[in-house]
Amino acid sequence: MEGELADFEEFVQASLPGLLRYGHALTGNPHDAADLVQSVLEKIGARWTHVQSKTGDPLAYIRRSMANAHISRWRRTRRENLVADVPEPPVVTPDDPFEHEPLWQALRELPPRQRAVIVLRYYEGLSETEIARSLGISPGTVKSQASKAMTSLRMKIAGGREVR
Repeated sequence: MEGELADFEEFVQASLPGLLRYGHALTGNPHDAADLVQSVLEKIGARWTHVQSKTGDPLAYIRRSMANAHISRWRRTRRENLVADVPEPPVVTPDDPFEHEPLWQALRELPPRQRAVIVLRYYEGLSETEIARSLGISPGTVKSQASKAMTSLRMKIAGGREVR
């Protein structure tokens, strides 16, 4: 058991910077990224031996888990919640340095699956096959999601006029 824990700790230490970058690109801010990575790693840590032996690529499995967890969280928070009392005003937090960056804003507006495909392809440098395996979708879906995302990004950055 102790050897398994050491293996997981070593994996986390080696992979954490990349997972945080991926989480930041998925969520749009470093705080939600850290929460996402932590929640996924907590679940994975308890099943590390199984994940290692059954998946063959624990990093791809974790990325897929992060994308799925982010999409689930996004779906839950997207629903309207009616409350009896008016909520407290939000706490003012410092601006994200990328907040006003046009590409970052356009990327944040993409649907979660398209954003995940673009981040894995152009930020992490994965192939279409690796992305498909990481997200549990077909390579054709990766291609179509990437195409739609790139068209959307071009339109948003160009201010509504098509750019090639």
